[in-house]
Amino acid sequence: MVRAVIDLTVAQAVARLERRELSAEELLGACLLRIAEREPQVQAWEMLDARGALEQARRIDSLPRRPLLHGVPVGIKDLIDTADLPTTYGSPIYHGHRPDSDAACVAALRAAGAVIPGKTVTTEFAAFAPGKTRNPHDPLRTPGGSSSGSAAAVADRMVPAALGSQTAGSVIRPASFCGVVGFKPTFGAFDLRGVRALAPSLDTLGFFVRAVADVPWMIAALGGQPRPAPLELPHTPPRIGLCRTDQWPRAEAETQRLVEQAAARLERAGCSVREVELGVDGLAEAQAVIMSAEMAQSLRSESQSYDAQLSERLRSVLQQGETCPPERLRAARDLAQRGQRSFDALFAGVDALVTPAAAGEAPPIDTTGDPALCRIWTLIGAPCISLPVLRGPAGLPIGLQLVGARGRDAQLLAAAAWVEQV
Repeated sequence: MVRAVIDLTVAQAVARLERRELSAEELLGACLLRIAEREPQVQAWEMLDARGALEQARRIDSLPRRPLLHGVPVGIKDLIDTADLPTTYGSPIYHGHRPDSDAACVAALRAAGAVIPGKTVTTEFAAFAPGKTRNPHDPLRTPGGSSSGSAAAVADRMVPAALGSQTAGSVIRPASFCGVVGFKPTFGAFDLRGVRALAPSLDTLGFFVRAVADVPWMIAALGGQPRPAPLELPHTPPRIGLCRTDQWPRAEAETQRLVEQAAARLERAGCSVREVELGVDGLAEAQAVIMSAEMAQSLRSESQSYDAQLSERLRSVLQQGETCPPERLRAARDLAQRGQRSFDALFAGVDALVTPAAAGEAPPIDTTGDPALCRIWTLIGAPCISLPVLRGPAGLPIGLQLVGARGRDAQLLAAAAWVEQV
């Protein structure tokens, strides 16, 4: 019974809850049993509140008309403020910190009927120093970062969905390593009030689920919509652009082969597939420059007052940002604008781009992996989704990343649903 319940996707869970074949309390109870069983190995959670979550579930069950999500449990990345739970931003500096109010996204989820069992582990200020979380498929490997706990919790069937955020590759990369669907919308799609800023021109709220059909439910919940927009497969197979970019050599040879094979399989299934070029090099490096400069500004107070409590990795990034020459930052921003214009022009002939989500399978636990294959799309502000449809040489997941036109997230999701089905 427990296994059957924890395997439910968001869409499946909502359907059963709506028909009252399952109660929110029963669904949460199954999730809590799974957490109790697996948390010692996976360590996905920074803070759990089983009692508070049960009260939330029972209250939702008691309503004659239940809200959109009907009590689906959703994990919240510990970068995101919660009034009823501590929010530490992955740093000892904020141990026990209690925000005055929920982040806008948390408030939206509560209004939509999500049950929040706790906070998932984030890396230190959503940067590069690994947290305690292990990859559910292999405890000696990383789950990725910075949304490490959220990706691992969804992959390990602890919750059907969890919030994350991406400034470089912090949704797409962990989704790839853990074998779940990771969705990062167009930049600015969701309200970031109450989400700790890292690099404001790049920070994007995203989330993890287990099927493309779940994505519209989470979008509707976060956007305050009464029902999700219907997810319909395209009437004709989508037009796909295989886009390697100048970061293609950063992908392992086996990953390159898998992505090319996936493109060939989509073509055999009826897609129009053609190779496309972004036409602008250096965008990943520009993203790194902008990110470090904005991080140095966002974390200046912590750097000045609590330097000894910051990791060496974070101090190094902040130092790079502090010493970045103004002309270099301006050049990076100018290049980003050129890249956006070139990117927008690609979609005259394709519906979505196919590209690697990560360099390969999850690397060892002492790193969060290389975000290089995500940096360009975050800089451009494009919607991205990682689909767990590839397997590496060790049998571990590798995500196939689809990238859509800015502001056309629905078109990306339709293409992703088609690819997922194939």
